[in-house]
Amino acid sequence: MWRVRRPDAIAVLSNKKARKSLARYFAVMQNEKPAKFMIAKKIQAEFSENDSTEELWQKHAKLTQKFYRIEKEVDINQSLQHKSYPAKSYLDLKIMIAKKILANCHFCTRRCEVNRFEGELGYCKCGTEITVSSIFEHMGEEPELVPSGTIFTIGCTMRCRHCQNWAISQWIEEGKVYTPEKLAREVEQLCVDRCRNANLVGGDPTPWLEQWLETFKHVNKNIPVVWNSNSYYSAETSQLLAGFADVYLLDFKYGPDGCSEKISDSPKYWESCTQNHLEAIRYGELIIRVLVLPNHLECCTKSIIGWIAEKLGNETRVNIMFQYRPEWRAYEIPELRRRLTRDEMERATQLAKESKLTNFIT
Repeated sequence: MWRVRRPDAIAVLSNKKARKSLARYFAVMQNEKPAKFMIAKKIQAEFSENDSTEELWQKHAKLTQKFYRIEKEVDINQSLQHKSYPAKSYLDLKIMIAKKILANCHFCTRRCEVNRFEGELGYCKCGTEITVSSIFEHMGEEPELVPSGTIFTIGCTMRCRHCQNWAISQWIEEGKVYTPEKLAREVEQLCVDRCRNANLVGGDPTPWLEQWLETFKHVNKNIPVVWNSNSYYSAETSQLLAGFADVYLLDFKYGPDGCSEKISDSPKYWESCTQNHLEAIRYGELIIRVLVLPNHLECCTKSIIGWIAEKLGNETRVNIMFQYRPEWRAYEIPELRRRLTRDEMERATQLAKESKLTNFIT
């Protein structure tokens, strides 16, 4: 049993709405089903370093379809332990494709196209060696995640002026470099320490996707992977996450009216974010975080909640967050210089109820 100091983290285990939207996650968490990366390591792949990127993607598309067929079979008959490890796996194929992306980086929506192998740094300033700020048992996440084995990596694909983790996201901290093998041992230790998941966060985990895939090649314990992201990642990253991420813990930061550029220097955020949420619900299970910002309820919160209800369904697990506080460079945006008012919190809750969301928490 997990060492839990929050009553809601115990109560959520019998919450019907949470269990329905996150059914497979609960099963993996309780070691009743294998995490997706465990299945991916058992699916044979045939590819060569000489294959073109197009050829690799074609093979990946076919194996993604095969993965979800096998996942259904495994979930029914629990036969994964009887399958041997192939010389090359579906996970290895993902790693190969991700390495090619590193040479022309387009993990995020910006598509900087720098060659990280040659020491070139893009917007996120991430190189080729995964750099970690901290690894610990987080008790402040959503109740179904607590205790959450969080791994905070350095670097981010956005510049949110109100960022609470700005020292991490903007490389103020130096961090510690890990090899995939060493980081895999840390992930396994989180499992030994009875964390419910491996929570990949930052900054943002997106720039380090290749290193994360390689890390989990060396993880031998069954633990669900939580992809804790700002949602500002490319279609290619979305494809690589399919068959790897068990839970997509995705921010939905802004509406379609340009606030993302003003506050976070993130053009095309709405387009990327909405598409990635649709892909997340297709390939895994989803928890959405909506951080309510002062004076952004009508332009952002209303649009976000309405879109979720219409496109993803009113049973989608949503965390409407009221913990905004001015941090870092928030003073540059006049309306962000203060905390939320009680009226704004009540308005956000009202919007959720009017949209008929039935599985939201605050």
